[in-house]
Amino acid sequence: MDTPPLYDLAPVARVALTGIALAIGPLVWIRLRHRGTATAVRLRALTLLALFLTFDLVLFGAFTRLTDSGLGCPDWPGCYGNASPLGARHEIHAAQTSLPSGPVTHGKAWIEMIHRYLATGVGVLISVLALASWLEHRRDRRLGNAAAVSPWWATATLIWVCVQGAFGALTVTMKLYPAIVTAHLLGGVVLLALLAAQAQGYVFAPLPLARRLIAATLAVLGLCWLQTALGGWVSTNYAVLACTDFPVCQGAWWPEMDFAQGFAPIRELGETPEGDWLPFAALTAIHYVHRLGAYVVLAAVALLAWRLAAAGRAQPALRRWAWILGSLALWQLASGLSNVFLGWPLVAAIAHTGGAAALVTWLTILLTRARQARPVAAATSGDGRRSVAAP
Repeated sequence: MDTPPLYDLAPVARVALTGIALAIGPLVWIRLRHRGTATAVRLRALTLLALFLTFDLVLFGAFTRLTDSGLGCPDWPGCYGNASPLGARHEIHAAQTSLPSGPVTHGKAWIEMIHRYLATGVGVLISVLALASWLEHRRDRRLGNAAAVSPWWATATLIWVCVQGAFGALTVTMKLYPAIVTAHLLGGVVLLALLAAQAQGYVFAPLPLARRLIAATLAVLGLCWLQTALGGWVSTNYAVLACTDFPVCQGAWWPEMDFAQGFAPIRELGETPEGDWLPFAALTAIHYVHRLGAYVVLAAVALLAWRLAAAGRAQPALRRWAWILGSLALWQLASGLSNVFLGWPLVAAIAHTGGAAALVTWLTILLTRARQARPVAAATSGDGRRSVAAP
């Protein structure tokens, strides 16, 4: 059987049409549901819908990775030069017959292509959002109105979608290169953060926070980004089961670890930079560093939630934010421990990815709301004294 070329652009139009067909339904729903409302209302609804579907796409991407379906179609953007596995059934059958447990099977091919279809559909929605944002911006300028949200937000989101598409292509063509796969996961979370911040701009709901709380939230968000990257590195390198006990690892508080090999970014999957097999001590290092990071992030999120709850005595709205942050921290703890004790079940692994994405998204929304409160506070303190805007 001939090896397919890594890039075959012949099915691009058909894959794109599939994405457009998937996007038509949500677009029609937005149009009908918000008929007669202001354009800004429809844009916010479209942004929220794109945010929801992007979150689903991140989860389905985790499902694709965890079921070893990332190479279910070993070329890009189609499947053996076809727009769907139906047209490639003979090639897939031949690959599955020669290696039944290999990366190419009928089931894995469908999972991989459905992920590509969903990604294309989200890309179409964000393209429509960018176009509509610029049209609304031109209309506002013509009428002398101030735009609710700069169209550059939607433009930045569209550009990032294109970057994500490039990472998706490289994930396949570079055969699950760990650094590329991890970057692709992080890119999906960046897309969530962009859409979350953009959606908040259409609704003025300021949430005043003291400067120390803003600094603490920024620090926790940074820790969550680092921990998400470490989690992606664990999943990409299949290092979850390097430690199957807790709180110790392999019966020791400090097991044998190879940090240099484990965290070398320039290497193939399962190999050292020199091309040898990756030692088990390297996988242990990857897992254990993520576990140590989890302790830090859990403590930081719990402390932030406690401080928000304390501030909630003066601002009751903050109690809800504290409760949700605490709940997300407990979700991550439970799903992470489930991966260790239950042998990395699929549901727990996907739940852990979803919890990380939700935590970053929620912190982004919190900071966006806090940023909205700053001009309010400045406008209401004409004598220079400290002023707090109403929530």
